[in-house]
Amino acid sequence: MSFYDKLKFNAEGLIPAIVQEQATGRVLMMAWMNRASLESTVATGKTHFWSRSRQKFWMKGESSGHTQTVKDIAFDCDGDTLLIQIEQIGAACHEGYKSCFFRSVEGGAAFKTTEPQLETPEQIYGKK
Repeated sequence: MSFYDKLKFNAEGLIPAIVQEQATGRVLMMAWMNRASLESTVATGKTHFWSRSRQKFWMKGESSGHTQTVKDIAFDCDGDTLLIQIEQIGAACHEGYKSCFFRSVEGGAAFKTTEPQLETPEQIYGKK
């Protein structure tokens, strides 16, 4: 039996993938995968995802150069969430932060930025 048979994709054929930096244990991002993007991730050792907003298959770092090398792929007991441990090159966040989780709630509705921005989106992707 293949591990794919143990996975539960949602009605849109997607499964959430939590991406964690293996060396530090830090959660860097969450993205969606379909079977094809998961198969490409397994085959290439680089993370591939499905963009719900763009309705497009993409490899992390294809435009930014900030790639993720896969070190381990695990799935939870229900088979409905993936945990992908990686080695991150550059920023994981498209806004130029190491992690997409760079803001923390500070009582009420306030929040604070908890880490430095490594690069601006303009530095990463150029002017739009």
